[in-house]
Amino acid sequence: MAPKKFYLTTTLPYVNAAPHIGFALEIVQADIICRYNKLLGESVVFNTGTDEHGAKIYEKAKEEGKDPQAYVDEYAAKFKLLKDALNLDYTNFIRTTDPHHISAAQEFWKLCDKNGYIYKGSYKIKYCVGCELEKTESELVDGKCPIHPNLTIQEIEEENYFFKFSEFQQKLLDLYEKIPDFVLPAHRLTEIKNFVTEGPKDFSISRLASKMPWGIPVPGDEAQVMYVWFDALINYISTLGWPEEEKNFADFWGTLGEPNAIQIAGKDNLRQQSSMWQAMLMAAGLPTSRQILIHGFITSGGEKMSKSLGNVVDPLTIAKEYGADALRYWLAREMPTFEDGDFTLEKFKDAYNANLANGLGNLASRVMKMASTNGVRYDASINIAEAEDTRGVFAGAMKDFEIKAAVDSVWSLISWADGYIQKEEPFKKIKTDKGAAEKDIQKLISALKTIAELLEPVLPVACEKILSAIKNGTEVSPLFPRIA
Repeated sequence: MAPKKFYLTTTLPYVNAAPHIGFALEIVQADIICRYNKLLGESVVFNTGTDEHGAKIYEKAKEEGKDPQAYVDEYAAKFKLLKDALNLDYTNFIRTTDPHHISAAQEFWKLCDKNGYIYKGSYKIKYCVGCELEKTESELVDGKCPIHPNLTIQEIEEENYFFKFSEFQQKLLDLYEKIPDFVLPAHRLTEIKNFVTEGPKDFSISRLASKMPWGIPVPGDEAQVMYVWFDALINYISTLGWPEEEKNFADFWGTLGEPNAIQIAGKDNLRQQSSMWQAMLMAAGLPTSRQILIHGFITSGGEKMSKSLGNVVDPLTIAKEYGADALRYWLAREMPTFEDGDFTLEKFKDAYNANLANGLGNLASRVMKMASTNGVRYDASINIAEAEDTRGVFAGAMKDFEIKAAVDSVWSLISWADGYIQKEEPFKKIKTDKGAAEKDIQKLISALKTIAELLEPVLPVACEKILSAIKNGTEVSPLFPRIA
């Protein structure tokens, strides 16, 4: 039987700034999910990349006195550094300036136009360059975007092309009804249902090239370039070779009536991912996504991260100093999977010492030292109820993409193993009852093996070392040295 096809994509971060910890959260969550599905034997496409068009980037390039292409080349390279820094295992890295993506976006436009969902009209709106989105008066606070209060709201008036978003209200509501878990967590699905129920409004999908030339040319009208959101969202299918590679697209993205693709995004992307993009796919006659996973924001000491406050967290710096596994652990377990979380270096160090150095690292060291010293090897015939129960809980949580709950279940098994050592004291028993002590150690090795196998998608480096030591019957070098 051919392996099941699994497709997951992150959003594409704008390359107007260096990678931040919020995107690190998203891509590490995605990486954990994809590694887990690979271990299940599935054929996985894990897509990420960079969003490189639009006013925000054009203005940044001008500000720095650089050609836009040179500017995005420089920043795209910084995002590629995340692969090694965070030990990511993605299969696809797409840039929206890639020639194939550009041609795919133009083909997508032509389909929507041919099907009657694009028209030209007058465009007058309040616009946030930070969000690259239109803002209504009700969304503004004191005339400012609440997400980007440092930016001036622009008033734009020009002739543009529009997408007939208003025609998809019932189709979107039907989609949400047909797939009850289309958006996770459930309250985000309620949020987008409410938005669509209020009545989606047609939105502009182009800009005048004379004012903002940094975009993909509109087919048949060189005076206009595509609006960045319309262009960027198409990367999710252009990365699969759409429209030329029909089989690959159908295998991984899905078919009409049988969607397969999963997307992960921050809560500020809810509207674009779960309504605008789905309507665009319907307009082009293509399958919708299967599911959208929405995560929260990361604050620092209870405050939004900003350069002015000096509390911006650089994931590359954290990973370089403490190791990719340490940051991956924090993002997987110390950060709620679907809600906001808070990062401070003090909290990070406390969690590292308590749960990695004193927890997993100490357990692995103690068990494998006892095993190596006494010549006790892993015995596959020994099954531990606590370990099997943990496997079940872990699988159930991962099926629902509840990463934190899955990892929490493994830490419960780590606590059980620590308690077993304290209760049975095999390191003492070996002197008086060797046979019983060896059985105890074998149970602990079996528990440790389960722990390492389950945590492998989360802590790939540490778990590879643990599994290698178990296989060879050797001690484990310190996995997570304590930090001051």
